Amino acid sequence: MENTTSSSSLSSKTFYVENLGCSKNQVDAETIIAALKAAGWEYCDSPDRAELLIVNTCGFIQSAKEESIQTIFDYRKAFPDRKVLAAGCFAQRYNDELLKMIPELDGVFGNRAPAKIAGMVQGVLSGDKPVYMPEADLSGPKREDFFNFKGSAFVKISEGCNNRCKFCAIPLIKGDLQSRDMEDVLEEIKDLLNKGIFEINLVAQDLANYGLDKGKRQLKDLLEAISSMRGNFWLRLLYIHPDHFPMEILPIMKSDPRILPYFDIPFQHGDKRVLAKMGRKGDRESYLNLINTLRSEFPQGVIRSSIMTGFPGESKESFAELKRFMEEARLDWVGFFLYSREEGTEAYNYRGSLATKLSAGKSSRQKSELEDLQQIITEEQMDRFVGQELTLIVEEKVEGESLYLSRSHFQAPEVDGLVVLRAQGLDAGNVVRARIIKRNGVDLEAVLADLPENGS
Repeated sequence: MENTTSSSSLSSKTFYVENLGCSKNQVDAETIIAALKAAGWEYCDSPDRAELLIVNTCGFIQSAKEESIQTIFDYRKAFPDRKVLAAGCFAQRYNDELLKMIPELDGVFGNRAPAKIAGMVQGVLSGDKPVYMPEADLSGPKREDFFNFKGSAFVKISEGCNNRCKFCAIPLIKGDLQSRDMEDVLEEIKDLLNKGIFEINLVAQDLANYGLDKGKRQLKDLLEAISSMRGNFWLRLLYIHPDHFPMEILPIMKSDPRILPYFDIPFQHGDKRVLAKMGRKGDRESYLNLINTLRSEFPQGVIRSSIMTGFPGESKESFAELKRFMEEARLDWVGFFLYSREEGTEAYNYRGSLATKLSAGKSSRQKSELEDLQQIITEEQMDRFVGQELTLIVEEKVEGESLYLSRSHFQAPEVDGLVVLRAQGLDAGNVVRARIIKRNGVDLEAVLADLPENGS
């Protein structure tokens, strides 16, 4: 990161946003951009031209906090004459303490009402070093700028979480569940579709609990309303808690192929004792039953999950049980995480929690072992798509080649594998039919459906 522009040449009221963390954080960053533009600010696609640098931080686990701190330091070093504002989860979690931790900051903004950022930035520019933690507010201007590629967007339907997993700091950062009004969600989706967005990715801390704070779970009702919309699009559901998976959504998904059979379910572990200590109600048998049901109902469906190792009290036997679960579940995609001892969580004070932190080497080896196992499983799972004709959405062209990076229904943006498409004359956001001809690792190769396998 290098500063190539002097402060004297900067335009006034210009800003840049560096986004860290998950897709939900990305929605917040896009809302920040929309709010500042509505207040008369100019958004820059590079920090070089920006008067105000906003780092939208992540604070979920220790590694994310370290990345947030390092990014702030990097911007301060590269742009000593600019204003640097910390926003997002790390900022929310530590609020005014963050200025003491990092006095180089020019302000701290929480994450519960990203659209309200315009009210504090003047204080940042004047050197007041404001700390602003507004009350939760999910409203905001329409997003016009998106971090991911053309044709795809994330839509956040709720904020916060009522689940109380013993290891998780999200309720401390985000607060309790607060669902958006369904009409607001539907209006946003309609607007995105009118903008030419093809892939709508619904995100929340737990989609299954959407509406529960208003009296009842409403995910089924939301999907029915979306299904009544006209047009060709993909709807992807990201993150549904396995302990209360809403089986009532399956008939809607089966009746509308636009709702993708992509199930993002964070099982976290496969050993009953460890799951109980995590605050989970499920076990290996109940999770396998759910997996088998989904696969029976949706033969073309895929299941993504997250798995944690190194949790306090995880024994050799419980790790072996986790491996057994993975071998039986044969999940399509998995993200693996090491347990992170987070202050304020119940697991922070578990017996053995500090020892677990100190034995990071062992946990890292276990994580690598699980990743090696899952690599084999994912490759075998991807083999079933070879020879099939599928719909692809194009992400970008490979520079200097007649190749495009694309995805199909079984690949979520940013986290799963890709389909390398042999073609010419396409643009990002194009939707095409293609035939899968080969697997390379966890990725696939394809040609347009009306072309022979050599692509000519």
